[in-house]
Amino acid sequence: MVNAKANPQKAGGLTATAALRLWLLRTVDRAEPAVEWLIRLCGWSAALFVLAIFFFVFRMAAPMLFGKLNLLEFFGSVNWRPSSEVRPQYGILALLAGSVSVTVLAMAIAVPLGLGAAVYISEFCTGRIGGTLKIIIEILAAIPSIVWGFVSYMVLAPLIVALSGAPVGVNLLNGGLVLALMSVPIIVSVGEDSLKAVPDSYREAALSLGASRWEMVYRVLFPAAKNGLLADVLLGVGRAIGETMAVLMATGHAVKIPTSIMDSVRTLTATIAAELGEAPVHSDHYQILFVIGILLFSITFLVNLTADLVVRGFRGK
Repeated sequence: MVNAKANPQKAGGLTATAALRLWLLRTVDRAEPAVEWLIRLCGWSAALFVLAIFFFVFRMAAPMLFGKLNLLEFFGSVNWRPSSEVRPQYGILALLAGSVSVTVLAMAIAVPLGLGAAVYISEFCTGRIGGTLKIIIEILAAIPSIVWGFVSYMVLAPLIVALSGAPVGVNLLNGGLVLALMSVPIIVSVGEDSLKAVPDSYREAALSLGASRWEMVYRVLFPAAKNGLLADVLLGVGRAIGETMAVLMATGHAVKIPTSIMDSVRTLTATIAAELGEAPVHSDHYQILFVIGILLFSITFLVNLTADLVVRGFRGK
């Protein structure tokens, strides 16, 4: 028998530790509904934030979007003269062409380079080399965009002029290169994780059938990891479309449809960044910049929706 005088904590049948545990369990049980609602709120908060941002941008653009904007001129004209005192013109065709051309060139460079680096780190690196390379690449992703802008203006621009004889070094090529360098870390990181997620049994089966390591990569790993690799590429596209400061410093900011990679261009994001601070508040110029913001928001939404539909289609097969 337990001596109650010698051990008063056990006199009531429970030790202090057991009583504390029982109290914690009862407290957790009572708080469980509140915790569940908090988790649900956290899950829905992302959607709420997106809707709030869209509502804010839409509210600022609504007077121009529904009252004064000529959509045919907006999408079909290359004349961007929003501050003209004679006749303001709001054609974004050249700006849209600049954004698309810079993004396409950046992805043409970044996707092969990023996927190649991801394959090398995932399948061919041994020991600490792969981990070291991945850390270095992730550090590159943390470099601020304005620093990349300095690199494009001070390093890439003189190199382009010296090697190509172009009149200026801030052009489409410069913008595509700097956007590719900024997108590569994201593509490498997500691509390497997607390839690592493929079960080792796939690799062992391919090698046992006599496939070389390169055949294993493009015949087995790429098809098995296509969902993650597609999401990887689209993340890079989203980074390129939404980039602002580096593109503003690298592309020359000229309103024209490019005919070669040595032409200076202007993007939609750079236009908003350069002109929003100078436009009078609630003026037509001010509101048209928010209309461009809605267009960028819609493009990003369509890219993500397309990616989701394609990935669901792959999973269905």
